[in-house]
Amino acid sequence: MQEAEKVRARQRLRPINSPQNALLKELRRAFAQGECTADGYCAIESVRIIEEAVRSGLRFRAVFFSESAAEKAERLLPQISSHAEALLVPDAAFRATVATETPQGVAALVRMKEFTLEQVLAAPDALLVVVAGVQDPGNLGTILRSAEAFGASGVLLTEGTVSHLNSKAVRAAAGSVFRLPVLKVGAKEVAEHLRARGIRLLATSSHKGKPVDAVELTGALALLIGSEGAGLPRALQAAADEVIAIPHAARVESLNAGIAASVMLYEAARQRRIKTAEAIEERD
Repeated sequence: MQEAEKVRARQRLRPINSPQNALLKELRRAFAQGECTADGYCAIESVRIIEEAVRSGLRFRAVFFSESAAEKAERLLPQISSHAEALLVPDAAFRATVATETPQGVAALVRMKEFTLEQVLAAPDALLVVVAGVQDPGNLGTILRSAEAFGASGVLLTEGTVSHLNSKAVRAAAGSVFRLPVLKVGAKEVAEHLRARGIRLLATSSHKGKPVDAVELTGALALLIGSEGAGLPRALQAAADEVIAIPHAARVESLNAGIAASVMLYEAARQRRIKTAEAIEERD
């Protein structure tokens, strides 16, 4: 990096000393609630996650650096629009604001991309994941990361599911939460919308159902993922066209929701690649 850029990055930093600073309070509320603020900005932290937000084209409202991590401004601020505020925060105030116990000293308020249910359902041969009641943020983050990796059209979160903006879920998603359509919907509502669109609903189970590699996973479909304990809510169970399972050793009681969803998504992507290749071969 040019020395001039480093100087400009340091000059952008505005020291704040009061924990009552309006932007710092907004950041604190967003982290505490695991949701966007009233004006649509969400809290994120760590160098890696902030660079993923930059790479994903998100709009920044403000970037916060702890005093002991001020040198990280030289790396991050040249990547971020000059319209975003850059604040230098005392270490104690920064630790009291962010979600992690051992923070890297960098956080930000960003505006997430917005999607509608109509946009998500309209995708050709939609591959959707409906998450119902998964409360572990690490599992949800894994589902989001795998959903993007294996070409899902979007992820729909029903009642009782942890927020995808929970700081642990954001870290586990490793940037996918910034790019993948993620919407909150009611279980009954989403079942009705999917059926109206002719989208197949495939319930997942640890103990019963047709083996996943024996199920047709091409065309428009939704994988219904429930929590390990409670499983799927009744509205989704009743709406399912088929129940599928991942065969595994009997001594293993079950796979967690993140792993189960990843296996299902991989198999769906594998079948779709084969179908696409066959269609190209037939045309040639």
